[in-house]
Amino acid sequence: MSDLGFTHIALAVSDVDASIAFYTKYAQMTVVHRRTDEAIQSDVAWISDLTRPFVIVLIQSAKVEGLLLPQSHLGVAYQNREEVDRLCNEARTEGVLLNGPNDFGPPVGYWAYLRDPDGHTLEISYGQQVNFTVRDAINRVS
Repeated sequence: MSDLGFTHIALAVSDVDASIAFYTKYAQMTVVHRRTDEAIQSDVAWISDLTRPFVIVLIQSAKVEGLLLPQSHLGVAYQNREEVDRLCNEARTEGVLLNGPNDFGPPVGYWAYLRDPDGHTLEISYGQQVNFTVRDAINRVS
């Protein structure tokens, strides 16, 4: 069966290994595929949180352009506020905490922005209601 729907986002990075380490630590991602793309002579890794058929494709590039900055960001949800707080404390110590944690209430929830090794922004959160919002939309069109 072929994939359907939204399957991936590709992100240019300067060091695939550094990005893998960051997203493993702060987004609970794991490598599901890795190769050298011979056509562009570049290291490529697919990372996933293994909760759905979706990956972030990390593509090593000599020049990283088009950074995901705070309004344009990747978002990952955690099971509780304590985990967001723990990660924010680590990010603060490592100098990668950009903003937060902040509590905006439903549907936005408790969130913070972190900076990855290339300057892209990762949002970590608890209490966002994306699942419920999408499910309600599906029920309306069904």
